[in-house]
Amino acid sequence: MNFFNIIHKDKNSQARAGILHTEHGDIETPIFMPVGTQATVKSLDPVDLENINAQIILANTYHLHLRPGEDLIADYQGLHKFMNWSRPILTDSGGFQVFSLGQGNEGVQGRLVNIDDDGVTFTSHIDGSKHRFTPESAIDIQHKLGADIIMAFDECTPDNAEEKYVKEAMERTHAWAKRSLDAHNKNTAYHGYKQFLFGIIQGANYKELREESARAISKLDFDGIAIGGESVGYNMEATKEILDWVNPIIPENKPHYTMGVGFSPMDLFEVVERGVDMFDCVAPTRIARNGTLFNKKAGAENKYRLNINNAQYRNDKNPIDSDCKCSTCQNYSRAYIHHLFDAKELLGYKLATVHNLYFFLDLMRQIREAIKEDRFLELKKEWK
Repeated sequence: MNFFNIIHKDKNSQARAGILHTEHGDIETPIFMPVGTQATVKSLDPVDLENINAQIILANTYHLHLRPGEDLIADYQGLHKFMNWSRPILTDSGGFQVFSLGQGNEGVQGRLVNIDDDGVTFTSHIDGSKHRFTPESAIDIQHKLGADIIMAFDECTPDNAEEKYVKEAMERTHAWAKRSLDAHNKNTAYHGYKQFLFGIIQGANYKELREESARAISKLDFDGIAIGGESVGYNMEATKEILDWVNPIIPENKPHYTMGVGFSPMDLFEVVERGVDMFDCVAPTRIARNGTLFNKKAGAENKYRLNINNAQYRNDKNPIDSDCKCSTCQNYSRAYIHHLFDAKELLGYKLATVHNLYFFLDLMRQIREAIKEDRFLELKKEWK
């Protein structure tokens, strides 16, 4: 069985519906993936995630390496048993977090991060201890964590870096991609089930470098292709432009993953329209904990959001969204959730997070159905 099967291509765009096959279950694409940085989607447990039909979640290699450590998790036969989650998991390589410690300094040779062609030495943000990631160690850590989908180690350059440095970093990323692949191929089933490895395209906002990176990564025998970089997801105009550059180059038969996309419902439509199958973002959960909740009737001008902290909701008997079928909207009023946030009660974070993630995941269900019926662009127009 292939890892990825395309079920239907939309006739009016590059959108496609497909299925990813893993030993922890199939994943219908396109899919939004909730982020569980430290082996938990903040405020939710695995039962909550199953109830909102999260098909796959993310975990973060950098954070889990520092605490509790990959060896401890391996002793539990990987993340699935450690956190009692039976469905698929994706881990990133830790590269984005490590290079973020460099605070955007060109060359990133600083107090917290030191890069050379072999790998990266960095200082823990938790206790100041020194650590080193190489392509080989990043793969070894991810093997021990046991995610179904893992990432090659890459260097994520800041948007404001000079082209000369971005090119050097991109070439390092390509060399590390080969080393990541070699390390992975020595043991693709560390815990007895197959893990799938994605390569990552870099090149910042330089068209020629992005195209060169797309060609280099596409030539390697990765299971999927990710599009990374500081601007991806954060700057949607740049994200769309980058996708338009690399799409003609990357193989159509492999899953495409934009890392960090999902700040608003419209962002999902933009990348799906350009043939992206997978994306993740901390925004829906992070803004939920601040009381910012999705509501379609709030309109594009408000990014389809309302702020439950506002006084107007103090005695509002309506659910967050009258069309939403999540357990929060089926059982609780805006007034109650407003009260929970006002009193800083922990239940407020959970109810808000359940709603925001359900809202995104149900929108993805609608998008998949629309693609299969060749009406994706019609659905997109409803959200303009």
